[in-house]
Amino acid sequence: MKVLVDTPIWSLALRRKPLPEFVSTRSELASLVADGRVAIIGAIRQELLSGIKERAHFDRVRDHLRAFSDTEITSADYEEAASFYNRCRGKGIQGSNTDFLICAIASRNEYPIFTNDADFTHFAKVIPIVLYDRR
Repeated sequence: MKVLVDTPIWSLALRRKPLPEFVSTRSELASLVADGRVAIIGAIRQELLSGIKERAHFDRVRDHLRAFSDTEITSADYEEAASFYNRCRGKGIQGSNTDFLICAIASRNEYPIFTNDADFTHFAKVIPIVLYDRR
């Protein structure tokens, strides 16, 4: 089963100097990569590349990410993302459009979401997503 890896997990893994408290996160992502279980979407790719000031660093990250094909996004995914946004907002839970798109794609494909963003814990109380449970 594939796992949709969210931006903050990639960011931690792609740091030049890993933070000691996130070594297990980096190892878990490496294990998923080795097993061919990683899923990514274009919006996550864009978030990761946005704001990288140094061209050489941008090129390294871009080239690393090119090893992973983007999961297809359909019109229905955007519609579902809007529905998820509305459902969560109705319960007082806020999130970004990208976060709800991640949720919609993960839900359709039955992918758990690998993230350390606490917002997803709140989303999971309202919409049908599963968070990746590390081993």
